[in-house]
Amino acid sequence: MQNGLIHVYYGDGKGKTTAALGLGLRACGCGGQVTLVQFLKDRDTSELAALALLPGFTVLRGKAGTMFAKDMTKEELAATKAIHDANLSAALALAEEGKCNLLILDEVLDAYALGLLDEALLRRAVYEKPAGLELALTGHAPADWLLAAADYVTEMVKRKHPYDEGVRARKGIEF
Repeated sequence: MQNGLIHVYYGDGKGKTTAALGLGLRACGCGGQVTLVQFLKDRDTSELAALALLPGFTVLRGKAGTMFAKDMTKEELAATKAIHDANLSAALALAEEGKCNLLILDEVLDAYALGLLDEALLRRAVYEKPAGLELALTGHAPADWLLAAADYVTEMVKRKHPYDEGVRARKGIEF
């Protein structure tokens, strides 16, 4: 079994989730089993429809309510943290059972930074992952310990984005 490595895709630029999903698509293409845990996301997106067609691709996601974390009540924040912790625990169980070759933790860096994910659980995912598990983490600003643990670190830098000019997210492109 080859040693699984850790990827971090971060920054303010577009493409973090897209890069991680590309890795997942490649893994599925060679018969791998992929688990995607999406943190802080609950909106239906076009990629979810495509991922549902791929055998061996499991998606775990959810949060309490449809608003941004900054607009959530204390109760909604606590419920969101519970959902995130449960989803990551379920994903780690799949990995430990050998039912996941690639684990993608999408927007985990933000969930962690906002206190909406148990730190010990995330550290377990990073430091105690099965040897053959490939791990990809996305978000805006990784903690120093995550950067130090990573084998690949890619920063997505926004130089220009249509959103800054008032162009709303477009189905099939941004979601």
